[in-house]
Amino acid sequence: MKSVLIVGAGQFGIHIAKRMVKLRCEIMAVDSDEECINAILPYATNAQIGDSTNADFMNSLGIPDFDVCIVTISDSFQDSLETTALLKDLGARKVISRAQNDIQEKFLLRNGADETVYPEKQTAVRLAIKEASDDILDVFQLDRDINIYEVRVPKAWNNKTLTELDIRKKHNLNVIAVKTKEQLVLPTPDMILNSEDAVLLLGNMKDIQKAF
Repeated sequence: MKSVLIVGAGQFGIHIAKRMVKLRCEIMAVDSDEECINAILPYATNAQIGDSTNADFMNSLGIPDFDVCIVTISDSFQDSLETTALLKDLGARKVISRAQNDIQEKFLLRNGADETVYPEKQTAVRLAIKEASDDILDVFQLDRDINIYEVRVPKAWNNKTLTELDIRKKHNLNVIAVKTKEQLVLPTPDMILNSEDAVLLLGNMKDIQKAF
């Protein structure tokens, strides 16, 4: 069970808390706004009202005890930056901070963030890739170049086995799952694809574009 500190109890912070509590994480939430704390409290193990840029207050939380600290402050980049740096100074094991543009992302990484999340950019990229092709149903970003693509089974692949198609050799793409109407199944060499199915492919955009 991981112990997580969420700094900033806005909508983004609440969504993280909701998901992580289902994954059996212990959640501590911090925000200077009492209404925000009340909103996130049902999804947190504990919550406190306080200023995340105040060293004495943050030190009282026992920062080194948390497995990860997530800074989701969106209304003040100065506070987000100061909080990120302060968490590292207080011995945080891992700090993930929210960025709202490229410049913020750079400053956060330079001032203590181990990782950044950039929801607007990530959502925009996912939407653009998905809507630019009729074949791509969804995309899950893993890295700058390598992603998981959910694509429709093309007619040329219909009623053929994965062995016959040899997708990895011909297209430099790895089939990691097949999505039927009923369920998501792990692929086997003798599995026959159906044009009503979808496949989850691991690879880069260049190879996806060539294949489809």
